[in-house]
Amino acid sequence: MPDDEKLAAVRELLPATGAGIYLNTGTAGPLPSETAKAMADLAEWELRTGRADPAYEEETLVRMDEARGTIAAVIRAGVDDVALTHGTTDGLNIAAWSIDWQAGDRLVTTNLEYPGVMAALGSLVARQGVEIVAVEVDASGDDGRTLAAFEQAMNGRTRLVLASHVAWSTGQVLPVESIASIARGHGAIACIDGAQAAGAIPVDVAALGVDLYALPAQKWLLGPEGMGALYCRPGLEDRVRPAFAGWLGMADAGDPRAGLVTTARRFEATNFHAPAVVGVARSCGWLAMYVGLDWITDRAQSLARGAADLLSAIPGVEILTPSDRMATIVTFRIAGWPAEDARRELGARVFAIVRRVRPLDAIRISTGFFNTAAEVARFCTAVEELVKWTPETLPARRRLSILGQDD
Repeated sequence: MPDDEKLAAVRELLPATGAGIYLNTGTAGPLPSETAKAMADLAEWELRTGRADPAYEEETLVRMDEARGTIAAVIRAGVDDVALTHGTTDGLNIAAWSIDWQAGDRLVTTNLEYPGVMAALGSLVARQGVEIVAVEVDASGDDGRTLAAFEQAMNGRTRLVLASHVAWSTGQVLPVESIASIARGHGAIACIDGAQAAGAIPVDVAALGVDLYALPAQKWLLGPEGMGALYCRPGLEDRVRPAFAGWLGMADAGDPRAGLVTTARRFEATNFHAPAVVGVARSCGWLAMYVGLDWITDRAQSLARGAADLLSAIPGVEILTPSDRMATIVTFRIAGWPAEDARRELGARVFAIVRRVRPLDAIRISTGFFNTAAEVARFCTAVEELVKWTPETLPARRRLSILGQDD
């Protein structure tokens, strides 16, 4: 289909795109109507028929296989190398606790990691005596400086290197292939947070050379909340082992002596909500087979670059995302405007759905393939209007008064 027709068809199947200028897929993407229907149909079936029949359990396991397969297609992994999780932080916790830590071991990460991830790593310090070293990522996007800082942070006790593929706050793409290479050179495991990458930019976990890669379903994959996945490179069975386990990861659920499987499924310990599992598979399949992954990533990145260009041309706007290390996120500040005030005003004026990055007191937009160039332009025009004022001097928006007639 021509791009304009394809975009219109896609937006029709993403109803939330009509509720405003949807620029916050980095938090949660719009749910495809096809996905919502598949989940609702199964939830209705559970309500009317129940969930206790053994055949339903077997059917759920098949649906889990499908979900792994569709996620594997997005990140170009083998199906057996993908485990389902309950989200990115869940996957990163699984990865962090899969290491046989000893007091004094080192974990190297960055200063740009998501607060929830840092909270998870903090438990390693408290309970295992692990030393956490946070590398300063060069804010200008100079990969050479960032990699030199990683190299300097490594020592003989480094067991795990954890970094984001795309920083949640600034949108900067990190050189994860080189970071993974540094980790391997020091005998450490390379674990990547793919929350702002999987489904937004092309991801090939084998080509990146990473050992572990965690991702969510609800962001760029347009899936339901409470689902995600963890890629585990084959051959690491003796180095990354589940800290907790359950029947889903067993080689034979009827015989506990059989132990765990050697595939990534060994990390699946607890049950999953069946409609959510179906939703993940449906969304990923819809993206890959109906929309097209290359079209998705190319268009989303092109829109982000266009937004950055428009915003950077506005006096008083400071772009925090390095222009040559950009994915689909653009983070910026507006002179004289606290980020939360700007977020509220932009939402009220042009119905823009954006996010505040609290640590930076900045606005973050994340462009999806479903956005239009007109939406991006309209948003940037609204930003240009705000620059002329401050929250204290901004004229009040005119309101429409409805006059009624007495009975």
